Amino acid sequence: MKKLVGAGVFVRREPNDYVEQFRNESMSVGTYSIPAGGVDDQAPHHEDEIYVVTTGRATLVTPSGSEPVGPGDVLFVPAEEEHRFTDITEDLALLVFFAPPYSGR
Repeated sequence: MKKLVGAGVFVRREPNDYVEQFRNESMSVGTYSIPAGGVDDQAPHHEDEIYVVTTGRATLVTPSGSEPVGPGDVLFVPAEEEHRFTDITEDLALLVFFAPPYSGR
């Protein structure tokens, strides 16, 4: 068993802050934080991704459309799909699950 202390809490060390909380051979988990009014500058990843919104409000934009998101929402983004959070009206904190583990891109 592994307890992830502090996972999903808003952290602001940099404008967009990703902190990895856990990694094994099949997946990784981290917290991604974007301040209110911030710009999400991420690029598509090689991994499938699940976001769990723990705090904040924003809009997730993908080629298939946009969706307002808030606390408790769970979102799936397949590997290589363009996506970004826009209209960040409240400090946004997300638990992010990658499978396979996040490769850094």
